[in-house]
Amino acid sequence: MQISFYSWNLILKLFFRRLFQPILRRFEAGDENYIYKSSHRSILIIMSLLFSLLASLVFFFNHAGVAGYYFPVLVFGGAGMLGLIIGCLGSNRAVAKIWGSR
Repeated sequence: MQISFYSWNLILKLFFRRLFQPILRRFEAGDENYIYKSSHRSILIIMSLLFSLLASLVFFFNHAGVAGYYFPVLVFGGAGMLGLIIGCLGSNRAVAKIWGSR
């Protein structure tokens, strides 16, 4: 039985949606109206990649091992990961909620 690339993509997306369900549920909850544009998702993913890149650079250039450098790594890395989770796996409502569109 052959499974196509599209099927694997769908299976992995469902697996990761279930894995990150506690995070996604918080942003996808509610029944109020929201404003969504497809550019919001693109910008969210780009900004999340930039935050993750910034966190990685700070982590790798911390030659002295100073503990104060790990705070920006946690903040920007966490923001980057949250944005990537919402941008790649979240619904339109979750992306709109990140942007504050009501």
